[in-house]
Amino acid sequence: MEFEDEAFVLQARAHGETGAVVELLTASHGKYAAHVAGAASRKMKPFLQAGAPVIARFRARTADQLGSASLEPMGEGPSALFDDALALAGLSAAAAVAAGALPEREPHPGAYLAFQALTQSLAHPDIWPAVFVRFEAGLLEELGFGLDLSKCAATGSTDDLIYVSPKTGRAVSRGAGEPYKDRMLPLPPFLLSAQSRLEAGDVAAGLDLTAHFLAAFIFNPMNRPLPPARLWLVDRLREAGRL
Repeated sequence: MEFEDEAFVLQARAHGETGAVVELLTASHGKYAAHVAGAASRKMKPFLQAGAPVIARFRARTADQLGSASLEPMGEGPSALFDDALALAGLSAAAAVAAGALPEREPHPGAYLAFQALTQSLAHPDIWPAVFVRFEAGLLEELGFGLDLSKCAATGSTDDLIYVSPKTGRAVSRGAGEPYKDRMLPLPPFLLSAQSRLEAGDVAAGLDLTAHFLAAFIFNPMNRPLPPARLWLVDRLREAGRL
């Protein structure tokens, strides 16, 4: 079994004296783990960081074998963000969420494209936290748990949608949700329209929203918490006054 694909490194853990088992989010083959020889070398370490874009050449004798891979870097990757600790935290959090949520060896091209869009936004500090929320919402959709924000779950109206039901992930209008507002999740306008202006608190509301459904639909059923890198990102954004 052999293939070549564009990929992002999600995580790498040492294996033996000089190698590593590297988890990759590939464009066409989904999440794949492979042994990478020589991963401990000074030359290879920079492009084994979470979020690094690579070309992966995968080989295995059988489909169920771990297999090995050779990696070739594509572009600067995380090294371009070394002066922006917050953006690096965002990249690490996205990689950790993808690594924890995606199943092994199951094609999810939408997840790859969402991750790619996030990496391209990280050079723009004013917008990438909102793109991070969209990345997580896209990941939920790719895994079959997409939020339905098209109309009010109670009335069918498309106007004044300001809540999301914490049980169903469906939008709820102001009027229909008013009696239950203490139990509803706020719906930030930027998730309804890319043209909506970001207001104070919108990113925090978006992160709370996606965290709720990532936990409820994906991580809790696996008896696992949200990745620590994701929790750490929220803390760093709050400390920086970005939420």
